[in-house]
Amino acid sequence: MWGFYFTELMHSLPFFLKGLWMTVAVSGLSLIVGTIIGFIWGIMRASGNKILRSIIGAWVDLIRGTPFLVQVFIIFFILPSAGIELEAFPAAVIALTNLAACFICEIVAGGILAVPSGQREAATASGLSAYQQLRYIVLPQAMRTIMPPLVGQYVLLVKDSSVVSAIGVVDITRVGWLTVQRIPEGLMVFGLVGILYFVICYPLINLSNLLERRMTVVSTRL
Repeated sequence: MWGFYFTELMHSLPFFLKGLWMTVAVSGLSLIVGTIIGFIWGIMRASGNKILRSIIGAWVDLIRGTPFLVQVFIIFFILPSAGIELEAFPAAVIALTNLAACFICEIVAGGILAVPSGQREAATASGLSAYQQLRYIVLPQAMRTIMPPLVGQYVLLVKDSSVVSAIGVVDITRVGWLTVQRIPEGLMVFGLVGILYFVICYPLINLSNLLERRMTVVSTRL
């Protein structure tokens, strides 16, 4: 019986590969845009502007403190009542981008605040503008703290992308649910789903570990 199920599962492999591509597309687009927004928000969150810090902080806390599935449902099911109708793919990208931006914001803000204040004071005394301080002094040092957890967060966000299957995005998880209705061997089907997620996440895990080791060596030398 297992041989029959395995053969059927192999016949469904092209369907799983399409799901893999959809997962990569949703995750990749969300992480690119989310990283850009997250860095901007993180810089603002670490700035001296109390109003910006409060507004961004409130939004970040709200998103981090509520289930991602609820956020996806609000964007896909609730916004249409306000006249904003989105297809499943853009709704998924918007939800995951917002989630990514909020978590990355905290990582970036933490990295910037970890830079000793004496560095900024020395830069100010040298006549550097706030932009020049950020670009040439603060961010280069903060990146040593930011990069390892940032890549690690990418791994978590790729796995969080499985939630968007709930609104009909045909990603790896959705393909698994559709397949298990035809091949009633859950362990085999979702074992393949897990392997495909591992294929995406494993290079990112290795990159995170590599960056962490390199940043540790650099910090030790300094």
